[in-house]
Amino acid sequence: MEDILEVYPRPSGPRRPLVCLDEMPEQLLADVRPPLPMRPGDPERVDSEYERRGPANLFLVCEPLAGRRWVTVTTRRTAIDWAHQIRDLVDVRYPEAERIVLVRDTLNTHPPGSRYAAFAPAEAKRLADKREIHSTPKHGAWLNVAELELSGLGRPCLDRRRPDTATLHAEVTAWQDRRNACGGHGDWRFTTADARIKLHRLSPKVQE
Repeated sequence: MEDILEVYPRPSGPRRPLVCLDEMPEQLLADVRPPLPMRPGDPERVDSEYERRGPANLFLVCEPLAGRRWVTVTTRRTAIDWAHQIRDLVDVRYPEAERIVLVRDTLNTHPPGSRYAAFAPAEAKRLADKREIHSTPKHGAWLNVAELELSGLGRPCLDRRRPDTATLHAEVTAWQDRRNACGGHGDWRFTTADARIKLHRLSPKVQE
């Protein structure tokens, strides 16, 4: 945890951007019967029955200090999909960066071997050399700003049914563009000193 808390106060710039990456599964659902539209005095009525249309996944990249975020919709959430997100991060989002300081969790689809399963060894090594990895601890995903952004996405945008990935993509892109237009810079204030006070019961007891 203290490793993550020491990363956030660092200056972030084009050569060494601080980037957070996380993902979230989403279920595609379609209405079996059309909802009854809203009328004066009556809210919209949605039938409780629905049709499952399969899973989808959202990858969210954010640069907290720059107030930017991007959401990608995929049909799966595998180690191969993760590896392609890393290459997109290196070659599309930050092609001029010397090293990307990356905060992410320890999900089982994030092992180093995922790059070698997706790309040739030389390409996998190139992607590894462009990143400085900082992993959130177990039960500490709240330390990842991307997870907080996904929470903000879920409340206004993912509280209704979507029948396909095209609809999901259109709606999360609209949310992304609104958030980027109004800035939304991250201001992380929870420090290592705070953690040692508030979470002192979790620290190991040292006997001299």
